[in-house]
Amino acid sequence: MRRKHMTTAILAVAALALTTTPAMAQPGTAPESAAADPITSELAQLTENYLQQRADMLTTTASIARTPQIAATRQMSTQMDADLTALAEKGRRYEQVDGGYTKATVDVEVTDVSASGSAATLQVSEYTRLYLPFTPQEVQEGAPEYEEVSLPHTVRFARTTEGTWLLASDVAETDGGPAPSTQVEGADPAPTDEGGSPDEDEGAKAPPSETTLLPDTGVAVVKPTSYNYGKIVSYADKYWKNNNKAYRTYGNDCTNFVSQAMLAGGWGPKGGALIQRTSNKYWFYGPTTFTTSYTWAGAENWYWFAQKHSKRTKILPSVWNLAASDVLQADWDKNGNIDHTMIVTKRYQGTPYLTYHTGATHNKSLAKLLSDHKKTWWYAHRT
Repeated sequence: MRRKHMTTAILAVAALALTTTPAMAQPGTAPESAAADPITSELAQLTENYLQQRADMLTTTASIARTPQIAATRQMSTQMDADLTALAEKGRRYEQVDGGYTKATVDVEVTDVSASGSAATLQVSEYTRLYLPFTPQEVQEGAPEYEEVSLPHTVRFARTTEGTWLLASDVAETDGGPAPSTQVEGADPAPTDEGGSPDEDEGAKAPPSETTLLPDTGVAVVKPTSYNYGKIVSYADKYWKNNNKAYRTYGNDCTNFVSQAMLAGGWGPKGGALIQRTSNKYWFYGPTTFTTSYTWAGAENWYWFAQKHSKRTKILPSVWNLAASDVLQADWDKNGNIDHTMIVTKRYQGTPYLTYHTGATHNKSLAKLLSDHKKTWWYAHRT
């Protein structure tokens, strides 16, 4: 399935930018049309081909995807070659830990276009499905059919004198969270947080959850009926990619997203007064950041409210105990400050599958996350 969405305003920008105006054109005369729509569509298709090849390198059929699919500048060609090699290695690692991906499909949504002379820049959103090695029967039984990734990119092209468009650069917006599966991993994510320093010392956390693989007992996890766990999962499934416009978003949006899901499932707000904002004893959302508690959008702050002050969660001994609607938090650099929050949207054959914002990911297996981040403290919350 190919998907190209371009608003009238975007096409108008492209038309003005990509049309060649004669040197002697008089003011007020219409420039010669250069078929702006086809050019924009061409650039979108080239971008999709490029991102599709990157995704294909993660699959178990990566060897047949190695031939370059798009012309690029010399510098970008070198970068592409390194990236494709790294993605193939990542795909092989994923295959070893949980079977990897059998195929990939990529759609591109163009959100903005600008161009001048021989250069063009596209703002696009990548939407990728990475199919998991489950049979239709297993999917019917509850296995996830695929992992999904949504990721903004800024893609630049340069046009040769012969009129050929060359890919010049690609910058993906990956700051603040774990690297999306379709991206080459560097160091662990930089510690970031949208909360703040609480107004009291909280003391020591519970010990991090163990990561050693546990055997699948086949016994379903039964939770108390305190909350609507189905609504928690349904909310995460619905808004993992498209933000709920009833809420603002944050630079690091992971905990904001999880708080929204918890509220949808029955967690009641606690507090609401401005003076309570900096205390981890309270949890509430307001129309501005100054009327919203630190615990709502700060991963570290959320931990203390959920686990200590409200006792709405308890830390599980192992990350493999996680079930649907449970929450997993990460301290990337083991410095005692939690950096990231995720929610379990599926559990199948003993494996939890995580969904989160920053970057937007749906149903990524715990096994893959653990293999990506080996130097992390994990805190698994039973909700």
